[in-house]
Amino acid sequence: MSILSMLDKGHSVADSGFNRWLIPPAALAIHLSIGQAYAFSVFNAPLNKAYGWSIPDLGWIFSIAIVCLGLSAAIGGKWLERDGPRAAMFLAALCFGGGFLVSAIGLQTHQLWLLYVGYGALGGVGLGLGYISPVSTLIKWFPDRRGMATGMAIMGFGGGAMIGAPLAVMLMDKFKGPDHPGIIEAFVIMGTLYTLAMLIGAFAVRVPAEGWKPEGFEPKPVADKLANTSYVHVDEVHKTPQFWLLWAVLCLNVTAGIGVLGQASLMIQEVFKGSIAAAAAAGFVGLLSIFNMGGRFAWSSLSDKIGRKATYMVFFALGAVLYALVPTAGAMGSVPLFVLLYALILSMYGGGFATIPAYLSDLFGTRFVGAIHGRLLTAWSLAGVLGPVIVNYMRDYQLAHGVAKAQAYNTTMYVMAGLLVLGFICNACVKQVGAHHIQSEA
Repeated sequence: MSILSMLDKGHSVADSGFNRWLIPPAALAIHLSIGQAYAFSVFNAPLNKAYGWSIPDLGWIFSIAIVCLGLSAAIGGKWLERDGPRAAMFLAALCFGGGFLVSAIGLQTHQLWLLYVGYGALGGVGLGLGYISPVSTLIKWFPDRRGMATGMAIMGFGGGAMIGAPLAVMLMDKFKGPDHPGIIEAFVIMGTLYTLAMLIGAFAVRVPAEGWKPEGFEPKPVADKLANTSYVHVDEVHKTPQFWLLWAVLCLNVTAGIGVLGQASLMIQEVFKGSIAAAAAAGFVGLLSIFNMGGRFAWSSLSDKIGRKATYMVFFALGAVLYALVPTAGAMGSVPLFVLLYALILSMYGGGFATIPAYLSDLFGTRFVGAIHGRLLTAWSLAGVLGPVIVNYMRDYQLAHGVAKAQAYNTTMYVMAGLLVLGFICNACVKQVGAHHIQSEA
């Protein structure tokens, strides 16, 4: 049997008696790999020092990757549902790993545009396809625990930086010389390792047979959940207000979190100037990563108990209060309170990513959830630009008008709280999908 034939959806259908708990490790192999994207900033300072490229210019590598993530997920989602997750995971592995290799060529030739094309565009396609394919598969394997299942995979994306950051630093240290930063070798080795890990996940994944359901499972008659044999077609979903409300919900939640996440180290050092050293600030960022990762599993699992809408109500109501309290914590000079507030905020930021696929499957059914999820991720692409722009430019505006660095983020925090209030309203407006949008397999 050739490799191409093994990628066919028909060859990935599980036999009867297959243990569905073998799927989460395959999903984690993908998400722990592509989660390295959150650690790409560890290369910025070495690249700036060795090649002279400015930090803003280097920042576009990550921004391009996030934009391409959303676009590729939106475009590739329908193909994923038609041809199955294995082919999508296989292509994701080649693109994400290949992005490192193309970037290594860019470093060898001192061409920054090749890093934009490599890690940014090509790697971003790998990110998008790699992100949605395990999620769609897990939802189909765990109709009884959708939130928990998606949380397991997306937790890996949040925790990928905990592997990627030290791995990158270790490799650069190993290969660096007096006039050689070791980044090229790090890119080549990481690209190879991540490609292999993702390919293992791709060939380990299986899809359930048509009509399969867990033993003893019966769909619960919840008001905002479609019947088990009903669905909204991916080409119909844009005509529903529910899709656009959830698009706004995701965009607002991510905008509020991602800008803060990107400036966490600088922020805590400026708010508590003289009290927080760079090493302690790095520890703060690491702690936020842990809460980002843990929140993805904890909140999505809780959503199985209280419902997706109620979970997002908590995100927005509690999140708005927490953001509004951040300036108070700074004025009090309370580092523990400041850290606690942000830890909770970042847990809900991660939880929002992990809960949204189950929210979509509740409203629109599981048949096209991968494609629908992919199109919804364009909200992440926009938020990935909006969040940092709001935080960075408002900080610069405050400083330019004589505001002390310790208070430069106060107005930004109130703006973020306002965004979450808007998200609360959007989520409150989500109702059951109209019957005229629903199709049945029966």
